[in-house]
Amino acid sequence: MASVAAPVTVAQAASIAPGMRERAASTWLGRPEGAPTASAHLRDLDRLLVSTVGQWTGGTSPVTAALAAFDWWAHLLASPAKQIEVMQWLAEAAPRLAERACLPARAAAANMPTATPKAAGASAALASSSPAAKATPGEPAVLPQDKRFSAPAWQQWPFCTWAQGFLVAQQAWRIATEGVPGVARHHEDMVAFGARQWLDMAAPSNGLFTNPVVLERTLREGGANLVRGALHAAEDAWRDALDLPPAGAEAYEPGHNVAVTPGQVILRNRLAELIQYAPATAKVRPEPVLLVPAWIMKYYVLDLSPHNSLVKALVDQGFTVFVISWKNPGPEDRDIGLEDYLHIGILAALQAIGEVCPREPVHAVGYCLGGTLLAMAAAALTRRQPSALKSLTLLAAQTDFSDPGELGLFIDDGQVEMLDSLMWRQGVLQSRQMKGTFQMLRSQDLVWSYRLLNYLLGERHAPNDLMAWNADGTRLPYRMHSEYLHSLFLDNALAHGQARIDGEPINLAHVRVPVFNVGAVQDHVAPWRSVFKLHALTDAEQTFCLTAGGHNVGIVNPPGAARTSHRLRRWRAGNPLLTPDQWLERTPVTEGSWWTPWFAWLHAHSGPWRRPPTMGAPERGLAPLQAAPGHHVLQR
Repeated sequence: MASVAAPVTVAQAASIAPGMRERAASTWLGRPEGAPTASAHLRDLDRLLVSTVGQWTGGTSPVTAALAAFDWWAHLLASPAKQIEVMQWLAEAAPRLAERACLPARAAAANMPTATPKAAGASAALASSSPAAKATPGEPAVLPQDKRFSAPAWQQWPFCTWAQGFLVAQQAWRIATEGVPGVARHHEDMVAFGARQWLDMAAPSNGLFTNPVVLERTLREGGANLVRGALHAAEDAWRDALDLPPAGAEAYEPGHNVAVTPGQVILRNRLAELIQYAPATAKVRPEPVLLVPAWIMKYYVLDLSPHNSLVKALVDQGFTVFVISWKNPGPEDRDIGLEDYLHIGILAALQAIGEVCPREPVHAVGYCLGGTLLAMAAAALTRRQPSALKSLTLLAAQTDFSDPGELGLFIDDGQVEMLDSLMWRQGVLQSRQMKGTFQMLRSQDLVWSYRLLNYLLGERHAPNDLMAWNADGTRLPYRMHSEYLHSLFLDNALAHGQARIDGEPINLAHVRVPVFNVGAVQDHVAPWRSVFKLHALTDAEQTFCLTAGGHNVGIVNPPGAARTSHRLRRWRAGNPLLTPDQWLERTPVTEGSWWTPWFAWLHAHSGPWRRPPTMGAPERGLAPLQAAPGHHVLQR
C-alpha cells in the first residue's frame, strides 16, 4: 500500500530534481540526454498527475491492468476452443460437487457419518506431492503448499462442499487464463495473478461461518477469540498508520540480540559503512571476505542471532570478514544512482580492505541486488584491477532479467512510469510500498493466513529474528531505483552487455574468477531458474548450488538448525550447458546446509593460514570509528 505524500504544487514540482526530467537510466546506460525541450519541462505535469493516481491505487497502474484484462477477455471471446475447454471442465466437476452437496442425505439414508475420507475432496487433493499437479477429470489440482483445507474439520459437510467448490472455481479460472490464443504472455500472467488474488480473498477459509476451525473455536471460547482478534486488528492498524514494526518485532534490536558479532566500523561515508569483524581464531586465511547485502534490506540479515549468523560462521571458520552497511536513504538522497552505490559502496570498501589487508585479493559475496551490482563490479574490475578479487559468490542474485518470475508482473513500461512518478514526487520508494508488492506475491501466506490466525482465531505468535528483520524495511532513492527498473528489468542491459560504468561498457563475459552461485527453490524475488542463467553469460568456473527454502530462509540456512537440503554441481568452460530442468534432473539432493560445501569451497580457494590483520588501518586513516553494528543500520 502506498503512503500518501504531501500534495505537490506545479511550482514545487518544477524545482524537484531539475536534472532528472528525462529517463533516469540514460546517463547510466551511456545514452545522450540531449538539450532540454519545452516538452521536457511539461513532463512534470505528467508525473504530478500519474503520481496522484498512484497514491490511490497502491502504486499499481490502472492502465496496464485494464490493457491486460481487455487483451485476455477479447481473445477469450474469440476462442471457442478455450471456452469449450472451460465448460467441459465445469461439466466434469459438477457431478462430483453435487455428490458432496448431497452427502447428508446419502449418509442419513445409509445411517453413516458424513466424515468419510472420500468426502474430503479438498483434503484428498492436498495430498498430492507434485508442485504442478494435473487435474484429473472433475478433480481440481492443488499445490502442495496450499494448507487451507488440510484440517480434518474440512471433511465435514457442508464445509467439504464449500472447499471443493472453491477448488473447482480456482481450477476453472486457471484453465480460462492460461493458454488463451493471441494473449500476450505478460498480460496472461497478470490476469492469472489478479484472478488468484480475488480467489484467495474469497476463499471459504477466510470466513467466520465458512471455516469450521474458526467456527469451532468461536463456539468453544464463547467468542473470546474474536475479541482478541479485534484487538489485534486495531493494534495492527495503529502500527501501520504510524509506520511502526509489527507487534513483537521490538524484541529484536541490532547490537543487543541481533547483529552482535564483535566488530568495528572502520569507514563511513554518506552512503555506507564498512564493518570489520574481530577474529575468532588464532590464524586466519589471508584473503578477506567482503559481504555486500542489498540496500533494499538492512545488512544484519547476514548477522542475525549467533546461531544463524553467516558473519559469525565465517569468522569462526577463520576468515577476516567485512560487511557493507548501507544508509537508509531519505528524500534528500533522491539523486543517488547505481554508480554511486558502486563507487561509494563496493569500490570504496575494496580500497579500504586493501589498506587493512595489503596485496590480498578478496572473496566477494553479494546478496540479492547487492550481488547483481557486485557481478557488474567484478566485470569492470577485470579490466581495471584484475587481481582485486579471488572469488565471487552470488546469493539469490539475478544477472539476466529476461525471466524474473512473478515480480515481473509489476514491471512493464506503464507500471515503471507509475513508479517513476511516485518516486519523483516522494524522492524515494517507501518500504511499505515494496512490502505491499511482496505481500501480493504470497498473499495466501502473508496476508490471508495471517488474518485468519490473528483476527479470527485470536492467536498472536511472536516473530522470530528473521521475521523481525524483514519488518525493518529501508527506502530506495529515486534515481537508483529508476535506473535499476529501466536498465536491468526493462532493457536487460546487463545480460545484453549494454550496461555502462563511467561511460564504459561492461560485460559479464569478462569475469574470470571462480563463481559460487546460490539459488533457492521457493524464491519469489529471484527465481532460481533466473539466477541459473549466469551459466550462459560467462566462461568462468561456476559452482551452482540450489538450496531449499525461499529468498531469505534459503540463504539464512545454518548447519544443523533445521532439516534442509541442497543440490550442487560445478561447471567449467567447455562443459556442455544444461537447461535448468536438465541440471535439476542430473544433480542429486544432498541433506544439510549449503553453508558447509561453500565454506569448503572458500577454503579451497584460499592461501595458507597467517596471523589476523589489525582492526582497521589507523596509520592509513582507517581508525575504528564505532563498535558494530554502527550507525546506518539503526536509521528508520
